[in-house]
Amino acid sequence: FIILIPLFNDWKSVSKLLDEIDLQIINWAADVSVIIVNDASTEKRSGLETSYKKIKSVKILNMNKNRVHQRCIAAGLKYICEKEDFDRVIVMDADGEDRPEELNDFYKTAKEDPENTITGNRFERSEGIFFKILYEIHKILTLVFTGKLIKFGNFTCLPKKHVQELIEKPFLWNSYSSSVVKAIYQRRFIRSKRGLRYVLPSKMNFPALVFHSLAIISVFRNQVIVRSIIFLLVYLFFSVSFDVNTFSFSADRMLSSLTFFPYPILFLFVFVLAILKISLRSNKKGLDNSLENIGSIDILDSSDSR
Repeated sequence: FIILIPLFNDWKSVSKLLDEIDLQIINWAADVSVIIVNDASTEKRSGLETSYKKIKSVKILNMNKNRVHQRCIAAGLKYICEKEDFDRVIVMDADGEDRPEELNDFYKTAKEDPENTITGNRFERSEGIFFKILYEIHKILTLVFTGKLIKFGNFTCLPKKHVQELIEKPFLWNSYSSSVVKAIYQRRFIRSKRGLRYVLPSKMNFPALVFHSLAIISVFRNQVIVRSIIFLLVYLFFSVSFDVNTFSFSADRMLSSLTFFPYPILFLFVFVLAILKISLRSNKKGLDNSLENIGSIDILDSSDSR
């Protein structure tokens, strides 16, 4: 098993996370290594001073340029495929919101079903009411415009063959979770509870949250376009040209209705335009060349913790 962790300035959190991982996997009949993708952190590395009992090694890929969370996962998967010997990859966040104790559920399920990708589907969340409302809106928009109900984030466990399939998909450069849904059909899930952050509140602000949501949806660009056209036609049918009082169509009603500002149409237009723009960020060449962004690699193990 290789545990892949994208990171930006969260050294204190990842230090505690590695200690917790080492504790949870102590009885696994498997070799376990950790690869951290350091997304050009601006804070100096600190806290990784522990000698691990079970973790075989910790490798830190130091990126030259910040490429954001999702692209660090893509680059990490590509690095693992090309440079490492592995059977499975577990992707998890560095901040503690992906709970280390649930790694045992991944391990048990992987042993029972080695062919499937396993996702950590969220059944309980720990955020405040505002974030929960935004998350529900995101899930509804994703379901309405793509037909997909995505209940997991990065917390997943993939067999080697699925990692190899994923790194061939250009949309992986945009969003990891929706790429898993689109590209991998052999999936099962474990129940997952979102944990509390180890250190400091989340740095994810509202604009970043909106962009992340749109990036997830953008992987299903074609479905969004088709469904948006259908929604537009239905809206025009019922709200513009069809008179519900007389149950008849009226050209005059259509013309008069279009004189007011069509807010739903404007929203749909802006939404689709944003999806199309973000979908253009899918870049197979960028994914293929992502390892060129690695400036240096630090290796920590039980005999050489720094």
